[in-house]
Amino acid sequence: MHEQNMAILRGLVSVAWADGRVAKEEAEVIDALLEAFGASPSEAAELRLYAQEPRTLEDVPITELSYDDRRVLLQHAVLITFIDGEQQEKERQLLDQLCERLRIPSLEARGLMEAAEQRARSYLNLL
Repeated sequence: MHEQNMAILRGLVSVAWADGRVAKEEAEVIDALLEAFGASPSEAAELRLYAQEPRTLEDVPITELSYDDRRVLLQHAVLITFIDGEQQEKERQLLDQLCERLRIPSLEARGLMEAAEQRARSYLNLL
């Protein structure tokens, strides 16, 4: 698996911890992305071990993320915030903070998040 994909997944772990725990559904999304990104068994085990400890946005490895990777992380993060069927205020605030951490300009971030939110809402019945 590419290092950038591992960095995206580490960022998603931080988002999953926003409410103080990683829900089963959030872990399932991360597992699905591990598979989609072609993670080896050892890489998957490494990320699962990493996800066992509480993480914050300070743990997002931004120096390992390209311009495009940062946007992919943001869009996946929006999906994670809808995993329980609705996005909480704390999660919205976290996404705003994530945008700042990723250095995505607010106008661009708003467009990315709106598109990702529409996509997430259309998938709610599958989650």
